[in-house]
Amino acid sequence: MLEMPLVLVMVFFSVVCHEIAHGFVAYRLGDPTASRMGRLSFNPIVHVDLFGTIILPAILLMTKSPFLFAWAKPVPVNPAYFRNPRKGMMLVAMAGPAANLAIAVVLSVVLHLSGSFLPAFLAKTFAWVSLINIMLMVFNLIPIPPLDGSRIVARFLKGRALWHYMKLERYGMFIVFGLLFLGVISTILLPAMELAVRYLDLAQYLR
Repeated sequence: MLEMPLVLVMVFFSVVCHEIAHGFVAYRLGDPTASRMGRLSFNPIVHVDLFGTIILPAILLMTKSPFLFAWAKPVPVNPAYFRNPRKGMMLVAMAGPAANLAIAVVLSVVLHLSGSFLPAFLAKTFAWVSLINIMLMVFNLIPIPPLDGSRIVARFLKGRALWHYMKLERYGMFIVFGLLFLGVISTILLPAMELAVRYLDLAQYLR
């Protein structure tokens, strides 16, 4: 697959954009933490997470998983800087998936404007990266702490319900991998992929 190395590079860039979006919104809401730590940067070194950026994608590729997703090192956020911490955390959480959606839409627009002039491998690369960004968006919106979807749900919980919900965070990634193993994640991602292929009109480029 000629385009695979480029797909991997662009997917990594996508997860970096996801994290920068978190940090940028936090910065706009008054939190300078990510900026002070040099995380509002496109330098890939500062965003690499050994497992999420390198090991997991490699495992998914080697096992011929139908899905490819990854994550970068989470951007540090201090909600104490926010005027409304819970609302601020929700907005910060939404920024990452929104960045993935934006990347997917921009790439699909580029394809439809210039796809006939692009080399076939590059058009296929853009189509796959667009589709993977939709997968990244949907995956991160799953409401299991510490995924972004949990920060959105937490905005609307109070008291003991919120406390019990956020306690799941220590087990969150075990839950996610358990659901992945059981095929539950697949049942969530497959419809999203089908909708993306249909509404972004990617089928012709994925062949």
